[in-house]
Amino acid sequence: MNLEIKFCLGLKIEHLNMIFPFKLFKARNGNCKSENPNCKRRKNCLLVRKVVVEEEDEADFDENERPLTFLKYNRDGDLLFSCAKDHTPTVWFADNGERLGTYRGHNGAVWCCDVSRNSARLITGSADQTVKLWNVQTGAQLFTFNFGSPARSVDFSVGDKLAVITTDPFMELTSAIHVKRIAGDQTEQTEESALVIKGPQGRINRAVWGPLNTTIVSAGEDAVIRLWDSETGKLLMESNKDLGHKKAITSLSKSRDGSNFLTGSLDKSAKLWDTRTLTLIKNFVTERPVNAVAIAPLLEHVVLGGGQDASAVTTTDHRAGKFEAKFYDKILQEEIGGVKGHFGPINALAFNPDGKSFSSGGEDGYVRLHHFDPDYFNIRI
Repeated sequence: MNLEIKFCLGLKIEHLNMIFPFKLFKARNGNCKSENPNCKRRKNCLLVRKVVVEEEDEADFDENERPLTFLKYNRDGDLLFSCAKDHTPTVWFADNGERLGTYRGHNGAVWCCDVSRNSARLITGSADQTVKLWNVQTGAQLFTFNFGSPARSVDFSVGDKLAVITTDPFMELTSAIHVKRIAGDQTEQTEESALVIKGPQGRINRAVWGPLNTTIVSAGEDAVIRLWDSETGKLLMESNKDLGHKKAITSLSKSRDGSNFLTGSLDKSAKLWDTRTLTLIKNFVTERPVNAVAIAPLLEHVVLGGGQDASAVTTTDHRAGKFEAKFYDKILQEEIGGVKGHFGPINALAFNPDGKSFSSGGEDGYVRLHHFDPDYFNIRI
């Protein structure tokens, strides 16, 4: 049974440039895009709302110049953080898409971010060869870690006392995994690394903490998933190459309890793995390269996003490019629905921790917030 999931409430927000302090924004209602003629709320639907700056002169920016790279909700699910190639991470209200402000200081594309458990600090990694710590509330820079190559991935440990950071190969430098101590008092923060692991050939696209911060899971261009000891840096195990991905791994997302994780690859598949043993659990096959993956926190669902290479996007429409977010049953591995809207490849996906909404970020420069209808929670296969 193959359903096309319809959402009667969704928001589309542009990734714009603003500076702290936070400014108020207003939203314009757009026309409902639902294709369901029986939708009871179609006339009053707020499916698309474009957020614009409320200043003396109302500004509207060209969204196509700011492809999204990463999305992250805070633990409470009320804030959504977005990263893009416009150098400025942004924080939004997760419910209605109103923007609180941006974190200004990077001089290159921002590839990844994470937020502390108490939503007090934000960490961002950028192509400008720095990782920055920020005060979430004020937007102030707290500290900058400097590297000799672009920083690709960042992830806070449980307890927020450590951060794992990956850097790209650059000049004579190989890819590397860095573990940094995060001081409770920022006046005591230093750049010293607690651990540096020399990475494999090629770029490491994602590294995250394993259970109880005892291990680090990494994945990247060589299509191999690796498990490292977080204290010694010793390589503990690698994924089975026969069962694993055949092309570069682009994304990695942990389950809510951290017991398993999902990887997406350019080989047009996503795979579910056991975090402790790297045992392959499930395989999800699609017809497009996968750039982003996410695991639903409530239902046994996963969502995959991607599309054709960005260089060919202008030659096709959104249907030919296959830019939908595809939902799959986590157990049966069957596709159960799709969500359209982006006009470029999807680069980022994230579920709200409450499981009632999710967001997607695309090469088109938009973040789309999708709130599930009650019918979604009653899907049966």
